[in-house]
This record gives sequence, structure tokens and C-alpha cells, in this order.
Amino acid sequence: MLFAFIAPGAPAAVSEFTLGNGLKVLVKEDRRAPVVVTQVWYKVGSSYEHDGITGISHALEHMMFKGTEKHPAGQFSRIISANGGSENAFTGADYTAYFQTLEKSRLEVSMELEADRMRHLTLRPEEFEKEIKVVQEERRWRTDDEPESYAQEVAMATAFQTSPYRHPVIGWMADLEQMKVEELRKWYRRWYAPNNAVLVVVGDVRPEAVRVLAERHFGALEREEVAPPQPRPEIEQAGLKRVTVRRPAELPYLIMGWKVPALNDARAPGSGVQEWEPYALDVLGGILGGGSSARFAARLVRGSEVAAAISADYSLNSRLTTLFTVDGTPAQGHDVGALEAAVREQIEELKQNLVENSELERVKAQVVSQDVYQRDSVFYQAMILGIFETVDLPWQLTEEYVERIRAVTPEQVRAVARRYFNDDRLTVAVLDPLPIDPNRPPRAAPADMGHVR
Repeated sequence: MLFAFIAPGAPAAVSEFTLGNGLKVLVKEDRRAPVVVTQVWYKVGSSYEHDGITGISHALEHMMFKGTEKHPAGQFSRIISANGGSENAFTGADYTAYFQTLEKSRLEVSMELEADRMRHLTLRPEEFEKEIKVVQEERRWRTDDEPESYAQEVAMATAFQTSPYRHPVIGWMADLEQMKVEELRKWYRRWYAPNNAVLVVVGDVRPEAVRVLAERHFGALEREEVAPPQPRPEIEQAGLKRVTVRRPAELPYLIMGWKVPALNDARAPGSGVQEWEPYALDVLGGILGGGSSARFAARLVRGSEVAAAISADYSLNSRLTTLFTVDGTPAQGHDVGALEAAVREQIEELKQNLVENSELERVKAQVVSQDVYQRDSVFYQAMILGIFETVDLPWQLTEEYVERIRAVTPEQVRAVARRYFNDDRLTVAVLDPLPIDPNRPPRAAPADMGHVR
């Protein structure tokens, strides 16, 4: 059945239908330009993996460009380029996604190509042996040789003890070195199926025309018996965790991460998480780190000048319980201890005092304006629909975001600060810089970085 949902004040409807093989299709019309964005999202990422096969989802993303019988290696990108389009892909903790942007009359090109590789990858051993070396080199270049990225990886592995969020998306090097193409083939067969995917199309299109093309190219693909990943909830943290990373680096670096709920936690029966809490955490993030007028910038960078750079990060649309992170570099003359103390002082103030309405309204306006600005992008409109659907959140929640943010009160901000920002939920990671070897040149980027995210 094809139906459309129109949110109050929304500029366009989202049409939804499901093919007989289980492929969900979301279509949103945006006729401001004669372009169309096609995105295929698979419900699989590093949080679906287990010890011994970490990085397999990302390795499979690389191999998705290595050909089918109908379209040999390299043909996918060449065909998209020949049709005046652009394409890319990325793997995350909770999903893997493939994107194309084309002139509207070329929509069928991307439909045909994506349908072909959804079930028909050849996964040739010789291609895999070459590509897994590219992935290993990417790990060295992006993580092992990047001290801050390495510290972030260690922080996640320290913060999460049983949750699969402790695995890096790119995988541990030992697992990459032992990975076999047979494992990749099983992973592909298990997860890359129409009933485990969402096709999102946004742009100058009509829903019924998209449905015809989806049926034509995806409708005959066989579904798979897809069992959800075994739940691996994070055990309750028993106290403050600290870890120090010593790597050659120019500057020290601080990461502080508190375990906090996401929207999925608030929707889980018996979780004890109120539905407004993730939105209050999002606003709290804006109060601390939302631009040049936020407290971190005004008080720690310009005021006390204890921080050279500092930011706050939180994603309410994670599939599992996540982290609210603060990371930064101390200013010259200060160390990470002073920066941590300054961050704690700002957190404590949020626990003790209600945010002034004027500050809260300014932060809300920034959060809302950023959302509006992002929605001006056809690509982003498709991306936010895909993210929500692949983490098992109904896409309709994307239309409620602005209203929910505007409803957050000073009391709710204080409540989440008091409930979640304590040492029993906190992990602190510190990068202690070692001298840099002047005779060791920076590592060059891997040869194939086109589809690496």
C-alpha cells in the first residue's frame, strides 16, 4: 500500500511503500532543482559484529564496488560518472549506506546498479586480497598514525565493556589481517537482502514513478531470513574509568564521555527513560558546545583561556545507549587536568542552576536553524530518513524534532545533567604526547579513498 504522511507545516510529504520481498521504500518530493538523490541503507554496521570479525561491514562496503557478473569491477562508478552523477558510501556503527546524486531523468540508472549489487556481488578472492590491504592501510593512515583518532578509539573501547560500540568501525588490525573472503561472502548473504534494506529517494520525482522503477529492478530479488543481532547491552558501570594513551603527538588531548540514553532507549518499555530526555540532552549539548556563543567557547576558550579548542557531541538517533562526549585541547600554559576541571565546573553549574530562558531560547533557535539549514539539502533530507529507519526509529520522528526541541524546559536540562553526568557513567581518556620523530614522514593516504568513510 502506498501512503503519504504530511507533518504539520512540512514542505513536502513522505511516501512509503514496501515491496513483496520486504524492501521498504521512502520517497520525498523536492522540485527546487531537477536532481534526485538515491540512497540504499542496510541494517548492518560495526555494532552487529563480534570479536574476530570486526571491520567486516566496512570491508564489505569496499567490495561493493568490485563488481557483479553484469557490471564488473569499476563499472559502477564509471557508469554514474558517465551519467553526470556523483556517488559515495560509508559504514557506521549501526548501518551501511550507498548514495548517488543524478539528474532526475537518470534515476533508473542508479536503481538498476543498486539492485544488481544488492544480491549479485561476485566477491572474487583476488579482488578481496587487494582490497583488504587497502583497508589495512586506511586503518594505519586514519587511526594508528592519527593520535587523536587513536585516543578516541581507546576511549570507546574503555567506556563500553559489553556493548558492541566498543568495536571500531574499521575493525581491529588483527581481525583485518585474518579476514577471509568466505567470511565476507556469508556476511553479505546474511545482511544484504531487500528485507534488511531501505531505499530512500528524494528530489524531483513522483512517488508512483519511483514505485514502478523499484518494482522493476528490486522486486524480483530474493528475501533472506534475517535474524536480528543478539542483544549485547552494556553492563552497569561501577565507577569512573580512566585511560592514558601515550603516542607521538604535537599536543595533549582530553576526551570525557558519559553514558546517556538515545531515542531508542526512551521508546523501550520499562527503560525508565522519559521520552523528552534525549531532546534535553541535545539542547544541553548546544548550551555547552553549540557555536561561538556557547558556554565552552565563551568561558573556556575566550574567558579563562584554558582551552585552545573544545567541543561537545551527542547523537540521539543511535541504535543503542551511547555517549555524550566532550573533547578538547588545553591552551598553552594549561594541562589536561586543568581542562578537565573546567569542564566539570561547567557541568556542575548546569546541575545546580536553571538555564536562563534567554540563553535556552538562543540555543533552541540555533539547534532549530541548523536543522532547517540541513533540510535545505536534498541529500540531507534523504540521509535523515535513512538513519532513522535503519536504527528502527519511525521516520515520522524526524518531523517531530523541531517541536520536541522547542518544548525542552530549563528544569529538564537540569534534570538530565543531574541524572547522567556523574562519575559512575564517566570515562576519561587522555592523550599524553610523546616526541615526534622528525625523520618519519607523514603516511600517504591509501590509493582508493573514494568510498572510505
